[in-house]
Amino acid sequence: MLLPDTTTSTRYVQYDEPYLTQAFEAAGLSSDQFKIDNADGSAATMQTQAEADINAGASVLLVDPLDAGSGAAIEAQAEAAGVAVIDYDRLVTGGPEDRYYVSFDNVKVGELMGQGLTQCIDDWNVSDPNVLIMDGDPTDNNATLFNQGYMSVLQPLFDDGTYTKAGEPAGTWDPDEASTTFQQQLTAHPDMNAAITPNDDNANAVISILKGNGVDPKTFPTTGQDASLPGLQNILTGYQCGTVYKPIYLEAQAAAALAIYLRAGVTPPDTLVNDTTTDTTLDADIPSVYVTPIWVTTDNMADTVVADQTVTVDDLCSGDVASACDAAGIS
Repeated sequence: MLLPDTTTSTRYVQYDEPYLTQAFEAAGLSSDQFKIDNADGSAATMQTQAEADINAGASVLLVDPLDAGSGAAIEAQAEAAGVAVIDYDRLVTGGPEDRYYVSFDNVKVGELMGQGLTQCIDDWNVSDPNVLIMDGDPTDNNATLFNQGYMSVLQPLFDDGTYTKAGEPAGTWDPDEASTTFQQQLTAHPDMNAAITPNDDNANAVISILKGNGVDPKTFPTTGQDASLPGLQNILTGYQCGTVYKPIYLEAQAAAALAIYLRAGVTPPDTLVNDTTTDTTLDADIPSVYVTPIWVTTDNMADTVVADQTVTVDDLCSGDVASACDAAGIS
């Protein structure tokens, strides 16, 4: 298993690695039958890790790439060595045609963000919405799919004049870059009053600037995904509309199940491989396993991420967030 980094999202260390470990062990594999690597943000490191895994006799390689180009090169090398390939979470455009893909319906993820923002704009009584579109890194195919989803909701509102589009700067997953970009956009468009922010970490960077400027809660809607602890706390305190919760433990279980089938040389059943995803580089449909994402707000936080023990109540409701947790019925 090749994971990309430890910085663009807390999920890879906090969730993916432990959930994948649990899933492989639950599938009956011993610790010497699977291995989870993290490239720490370096495509060269991931390439080195992949080559070592292939040379060590890997039968299945799961790849969550830093970018499609380096991911496709790794997968081509794996296929040449007779190793089965699974794209994990991010589609590797241009990879082998006979691979599989495990993820969430990422267009749906974007739709949930777009719908969540519009609901929040109404609920928070934001007048004359002037919306900044902050995308994820364009080298990540998921960011393209997220954009497709939220723009399917927002573009009609821009077209008919209900909303104004403040701008759409170059995308990134790096919170520091997102902070700089947002500050530049806020200076250029001081009347903007809402933003699509593509994940919780980037939203947190934006919210830090808003707080520093004295912006009150429930006045400047932002969005997110990953159901991170900071994101959930920002929702409770009224600075983020919601987050897309992607039950990563289900994604990890699906990946492990698929890997076991491929390891055994058995075609996985349609009950597992439940959809296809178009690889636009190959113009081919890649057999896919989709897990359902959930939009989380204060209204359903207790019944979703808290109930699933994605976060503990003690961590979530610490300090200034305690009273907001009480109001949301989280205890």
